[in-house]
Amino acid sequence: MIEITVNDRLGKKVRIKCNPSDTIGDLKKLIAAQTGTRWEKIVLKKWYTIYKDHITLMDYEIHEGFNFELYYQ
Repeated sequence: MIEITVNDRLGKKVRIKCNPSDTIGDLKKLIAAQTGTRWEKIVLKKWYTIYKDHITLMDYEIHEGFNFELYYQ
């Protein structure tokens, strides 16, 4: 299990526990459950990289303590 931080820059900061084998889509569903938004509306970014739903966290080399930027579509 790894812990990831998601910040939407509007004051909402969420910490999510997930597995490295989870996909970005799975992570979005966990974030949606915490924030109360629909997972289809969530866009995860880091600088200019937009993360795609079907790729795993391990493939993106996302590790413990990683910070995502959360945007709403």
